[in-house]
Order: sequence, then C-alpha cells, then structure tokens
Amino acid sequence: MASVKLDPLDFAALVTSRVCHDVISPVGAIVNGLEVLEEDKDGSMQEFALDLIRKSARQASARLQFARLAFGAAGSAGAALDLAGAENGAQGMFVDGKIFLTWSAPRALLPKNRVKLLLNLVTLAAAAIPRGGAVHVEVTGEDEDASFTLTSKGQNARIPPHAEPLVAGEEIEGGITAHGIQPYYAGEVARAAGMAVRFHLEGDTLTIRAVRD
Repeated sequence: MASVKLDPLDFAALVTSRVCHDVISPVGAIVNGLEVLEEDKDGSMQEFALDLIRKSARQASARLQFARLAFGAAGSAGAALDLAGAENGAQGMFVDGKIFLTWSAPRALLPKNRVKLLLNLVTLAAAAIPRGGAVHVEVTGEDEDASFTLTSKGQNARIPPHAEPLVAGEEIEGGITAHGIQPYYAGEVARAAGMAVRFHLEGDTLTIRAVRD
C-alpha cells in the first residue's frame, strides 16, 4: 500500500485533538460536580459531588501525566526515561478497574522514543479489549536491544481498527482522523526508535511485539 505522510500542522492538530479527547471527560465531570455543589445544598448530593470531583481530578491528572510521557516532550532531546516512571504513568490510566495491567520490566533507563513507543503500544493493547480484560507488558533486553511484548486478553479481543496499516504508515480509506492519529503516531515513533511493530491475534488474545528493526 502507498505510504502516507501528514502535513506537520495537521499532525500537531490531530495529536492535540486526541489528547483533549482523553482529558475532556474527567474535566467535564469536575465542572458538573462543582455545579452541584453550588446549586444543591442537600448533604448527600454534596457528598456525591465531592466524590465525583475527587475521582475525576485524579483521572484527569493521570491522563495528563500519561499524555506528557506518551505524546509530549518529557525529558530533553535524546534523553533516556525511566521504565518505572512509564509503569506508573500506564497504571494511572487503568484505575477504573475495567482493564487490569501487569508489568514486567527491568529497572532501567531506555531512550526516550522507545519509552514513548511502549506507552503508545499500551494504549493500543487496551483498545484491543473494549469489553475489558487484562494487559501484560513485558520488556526484555536493554538499550538498543530492548524488545517489547504486550498481551491483551479479553472477550472479543481484536486488532484495533486500522491499527496495522496506520502503524506501518500506510494510507487508509477516508484518511487519518483524530481517532486514527494515535496508531499513526505510534508508527512514527517506532521508526524514529528503529523498531518494528507486529500484531498477532489468536482467539481472545492479541499479542503486540516491538523489536529492533
């Protein structure tokens, strides 16, 4: 298939839209909770609103921290990032309990683009099990020889729509939208990190593997 290369302004706009989409729900819930506090003086409703605000604030914070690592400029150019910090960022995305994340990785620093790729693959692994389930992340090797294996298990596991061609940087019908920018971005980061990404679906299990290209 033909390869696709986004205009830099379109690329930035679509990534921004994706990050905003992930954050707007908990931020909206905070606003709703504040409105209840202002308008309803019933004690039980006030406690409900405070609980909603607390949970939504934690969720918004977790999503912003994850986005900073997965999409942002965390660290200086060429910097290495801590895998423990990456795990903390990933775990924060699954506090609702729908998906159970386990993580097996050495205590190590990896080049920034490799850590960004790993977190973007976590996003794809979660999208593979829309009804919930388990995601296991395994990192083996160090530095330039590190490889990643992510296993998603859940009812009706699937390869996320258009993920394979978008990660490969190939054109898809209808073009790339804010919904498709994340796997496309993951592919761009993989190429920058010198890694190749492969998908394998068998029954209710999807395996995503990234190895040195």
